[in-house]
Amino acid sequence: MQSNTQKNNPVNQYDVIVLGAGAAGLMAAITAASRNRSVLVVEKSNKIGKKILMSGGGKSNFTNTSIEFDNFISQNPHFCKSALSRYTAFDFIKLVEKHKIEYEERKDHQLFCIHSSKDIVNMLQKECSASGVEIIKDTDVEFVEVLSKKEPEKLNYLLKGSREYLKKSEPFEVKCESLIVATGALSIPTLGGSDFGYKLAKQFALPLVKPAAGLVPFMFSDFIKPIAESLSGLSVDVEVSCQKKSFKGGLLFTHRGLSGPAILQISNYWNPGQEIVVNLLPDLDASKELQKEKNGNNKLLLRSFLSNHLSKSLVLELQKIWWPSISESSIQDISRKDLIKIGSLLNHWVLKPSSTEGYRTAEVTLWGVDTSSISSKTMEVNCQPKMYFIGEVLDVTGHLGGFNFQWAWSSGYCAGLVA
Repeated sequence: MQSNTQKNNPVNQYDVIVLGAGAAGLMAAITAASRNRSVLVVEKSNKIGKKILMSGGGKSNFTNTSIEFDNFISQNPHFCKSALSRYTAFDFIKLVEKHKIEYEERKDHQLFCIHSSKDIVNMLQKECSASGVEIIKDTDVEFVEVLSKKEPEKLNYLLKGSREYLKKSEPFEVKCESLIVATGALSIPTLGGSDFGYKLAKQFALPLVKPAAGLVPFMFSDFIKPIAESLSGLSVDVEVSCQKKSFKGGLLFTHRGLSGPAILQISNYWNPGQEIVVNLLPDLDASKELQKEKNGNNKLLLRSFLSNHLSKSLVLELQKIWWPSISESSIQDISRKDLIKIGSLLNHWVLKPSSTEGYRTAEVTLWGVDTSSISSKTMEVNCQPKMYFIGEVLDVTGHLGGFNFQWAWSSGYCAGLVA
């Protein structure tokens, strides 16, 4: 999309340039333009809002009505509070309702579009058009320069790069007073993720917290790999723990290892070499339950009993590794010691991932531009006037469930209010 700018500015000069047409960048652009600022959004890929489009299985989990500050991970856990308080989930919901987008609330207060994530992108597009935001795509900014004092006072930044236009590559050069960096990060590079925001941060001597893949599936190289392969596609409701953090939700076996909401959540707290603990029966004390069945002279085979609580295919795989020698014994004939051991394993299955699937499938990038160098109220760089970092490029990462989108809306709004 491309629309006219609000002002009759000289060619290639804008009040505000936003790098990145994702959730944070578009929100910042809309907010800045509402203040009668001339705004240009520069997008590297061929579409705006690519991550929005693929989110929530195509239905976009665009926010969560139960935002708590401890739903976010950062070296400075207090940093996100100001922005999330200034632009809340309910502020974004008002925008959604203004555009008559139908949505629904699902488990754990997550909001999804009823029809399509395209509704959110179209809404943002309309808001940009209405406020005169100009958007150009297929444009790669390669260099940012601070202009000398000889330049007009308001033109603080010069951006250079290249643009694919009509199947030809041509030089690209623009100037602006305020620069908003909403370039995203390293997750899912096919959707436009890149490290350009980190390169800019380094250029301006801003500290970085070493990035890592977040909300990402695990891979295994030990005996779990063939089990996961054989169970690929099976989902089980579990509780997963690591580093004193626990999440309940679905665990999905894949041909590479483990995925699903609970696994993605715990991946944010896992470090290479660490173990995770999976409770296959989170609402049941398995050892006590099995002893109770033994006391009742239950003549069922253990696999038959457990198949009432877990998938039969999963139980058969567990039988191979946990009780092969007593697989044909009834519960009443299995020793109390063995039942306690099997029950303990069901509630406390210790697994050691070999790695994650990395940025290729990670939904977010953990860590990033250190918030110690950024104003929590405006997202402005403390030592570099009129430069702002927003969204995923910053060291703020939300849990699964709409929190990362809300951070994008909130941080983008705060920057757009002052840029």
